[in-house]
Amino acid sequence: MYSSTLYKDKEILAPMIGQSRNSAYAFTCIAIWGGYYLVYSPEIVDKRIITSIRIFNESNGLVTYLDPQSKSTCFQTHISEKPKLIFQIGTADPELALQAALTVKQDVTGIDVNCGCPKKFSIQGGMGAALLSKPDLLKKILTNLVQNSGLPVTCKIRILETKEKTIELCKMIESTGVRAIAVHCRLRDERPRNPGHWDIFRDLVENISIPIIANGDIFTRADITRLKEISSNSVMFARGAKNNVSVFCKDGKLLPLRKVVILYVKKAIEFNNHFSNTKYTIMQMYADNIKDSEYDAVIKAKSYEAFCRIFGIELEQQHTTNPIYEDDNNIEG
Repeated sequence: MYSSTLYKDKEILAPMIGQSRNSAYAFTCIAIWGGYYLVYSPEIVDKRIITSIRIFNESNGLVTYLDPQSKSTCFQTHISEKPKLIFQIGTADPELALQAALTVKQDVTGIDVNCGCPKKFSIQGGMGAALLSKPDLLKKILTNLVQNSGLPVTCKIRILETKEKTIELCKMIESTGVRAIAVHCRLRDERPRNPGHWDIFRDLVENISIPIIANGDIFTRADITRLKEISSNSVMFARGAKNNVSVFCKDGKLLPLRKVVILYVKKAIEFNNHFSNTKYTIMQMYADNIKDSEYDAVIKAKSYEAFCRIFGIELEQQHTTNPIYEDDNNIEG
């Protein structure tokens, strides 16, 4: 049912906490410029998605998983995203992981288990990078998902203290039947300021038969070329996409930041993304451009009307069945 090439030679948008948590579509649809891609959702904790209520909006194609108590959005996607969307679960329990996967099965094309997040909330719950020190539990979680979810399963890890330990872990993961392993090339306690260990990718590709998805310090298309020379054939963008999602453009030319922001705002308005989430995402886009004349205006903005004034956008709901407008690249920046 699912192609064996699903994770081969792909350019992938990484799961990013806080980035489009309420509406993955408004941000990730822009990545379609890359064509041959996959999108990982932000990590969603198993218990939260299991207790949610699924709501489908026929008028705009949005699928929302709503917390019945707080009425907040647990997860939101668009029906057109399904063929490319991988749902990432935060879990420490084989049965809860399976329930979470079955809950969203109709709206995604694959399941990923987060085994790499070093954040306190994940570690304290036994999730994320905590699973790296519990290989037996990780094996049970992955095996249960592979055998019973009916979806392709992957996991995203960080490297261990030695090359040998990392290879051993990946061989165990491979034995469960997962389709690919995304590897963030940093140790559990390393942060973005620490250089990634790209040398690990060659060793993993030589020792593991399933696709290894390289993650860490990948910002440009030149980085993809360098990684392919090392021998990793699929790559996962995180900060590179956050800074300017047109990194997915095949011609290698980044669009001006202002054009990318305009595209994002238009999509966020079209799909009714929560304003605070949209503002957060735009501020992240400007993180390396805080001296830009528009940055202060973005910080002070309190509504979509303000964004439209800043960027010269007509405030109106736009309707299309095509995830990307044909004339988006003609926006005046």
